[in-house]
Amino acid sequence: MGEITIVGLGPGSFGLITIETLEKLKTAETLLLRTAKHPTVAEIVKRGIPFTSYDSIYEEKESFEEIYMAIAHECIKQAVMGKKVVYAVPGSPLVAEKTVVLIRSLAAEKNVPITILPGMSFLEVLYTRLAIDPIEGVTVLDAADLAAIPPELTTALVVTQVYNAYVASEAKLVLMENYPDDFEVVVVKNLGLPDEQLLTVPLFELDRVPGIDHLTSVYVPQRPAVSQSFSLEPILSVMAKLRSKEGCVWDIEQTHPSLRRYMVEEVYEVLEAIDLENGDDLCEELGDLLLQIVFHARIAEESKIFSMQDVIDTVTEKMVRRHPHVFGDIKVRDAGEVVLNWDAIKKQEHGHDRPSVLDGIPKELPSLMRAYKLQAKASKVGFDWDCIEPIWDKIYEELTELKEACAEGQAADIEAELGDVLFSVVNLARFLKIDGEVALNTTNNKFRRRFMYIENKVKEKGHNWEKMSLEELDLLWKEAKKHKI
Repeated sequence: MGEITIVGLGPGSFGLITIETLEKLKTAETLLLRTAKHPTVAEIVKRGIPFTSYDSIYEEKESFEEIYMAIAHECIKQAVMGKKVVYAVPGSPLVAEKTVVLIRSLAAEKNVPITILPGMSFLEVLYTRLAIDPIEGVTVLDAADLAAIPPELTTALVVTQVYNAYVASEAKLVLMENYPDDFEVVVVKNLGLPDEQLLTVPLFELDRVPGIDHLTSVYVPQRPAVSQSFSLEPILSVMAKLRSKEGCVWDIEQTHPSLRRYMVEEVYEVLEAIDLENGDDLCEELGDLLLQIVFHARIAEESKIFSMQDVIDTVTEKMVRRHPHVFGDIKVRDAGEVVLNWDAIKKQEHGHDRPSVLDGIPKELPSLMRAYKLQAKASKVGFDWDCIEPIWDKIYEELTELKEACAEGQAADIEAELGDVLFSVVNLARFLKIDGEVALNTTNNKFRRRFMYIENKVKEKGHNWEKMSLEELDLLWKEAKKHKI
């Protein structure tokens, strides 16, 4: 029985090979190279060191898995025949070297003695070139094993054995399942050699880099950490400080009633951000709204009524309780059944505290929203039209009564009849499944945009508002409509 000594040829130039390895190469009885396509081989030839490479196997086999397995079996075969084999691989034997893994496994089965000498890998050179510290975390994978990449990999990634454009293309497709298409990666070519290149490219261009060969690897930087949790502690601490003796005089003076108008304002600013579809604004306005909630919770906590944690616990328990189809064993067929269950659970929660069907609708709601909710509540006990046609008739009836009230000139009657018209229109909106408040707000915004268009046009033309006729202004309004403003 022979033996196998596994050595590494270093990451590039001959100067990076260890002295111990060089002595083994010189004195080897049988020197086998995984591949002769390595920068140090030219120096081995110069020194007259005989060797055999397994490059021919790369041409014979269809996959890298088959290639590596064939090399491992052939190497073990030589040792079983009684030869003292020195097997040399690029880089370090224990860094991203699949054949070494296979040889060690087969050697254990055949009782072949194995010795592995330490060697310098391309990683040491890579760390130096990119100024990275591996203590921060680096995962090394052969391109053939990329399918095993963890979905939520938190370290940087080094992809080795990117032999050609085809392998680069396959690697790109796998990586794009885990990283953004434009995520910047570093293509490392001829590392440690005079013509080394480190090219930063977006991931989708990985396989378009020219000159990809057996000396190519890819460095994928660590993705920015995405926090999986958050804490209210920072804002709670700020609010506690503001309300303390050393805090802000204005904040200290506030009460639940004094903050009412700010809560309403913040809600409407959130709605405006939603309408504008502006993510940054929405984030900011939600923060302002949260601040109001924290403010009220802090005032209540100071009075020992409830705390912010009570607010969170109460709504959490309520959401779990009202979603038995999610957190329990109740089955539902559609969203309609979800609503029915929700209403039934709410009724059980409130018991007999609300004698009227219409109870529970805040009087302070905007009028259109309150009208919508009043009609919706009445509808649940059958006080509603069966179809939309009578609603149209009701609107025309209310418009006729409004005209009559206007003819009579009584302000109170006109106001009442106008309210009836608006209430009927809200009912129509409800049947059309449109929120009247949202619809009117959309029109308000549209009016504002078109009016500002007219203002700008008047300024551009150097005209005076007072001297422009309604017909001229109406033409500008139609122009704004034509431009879909």
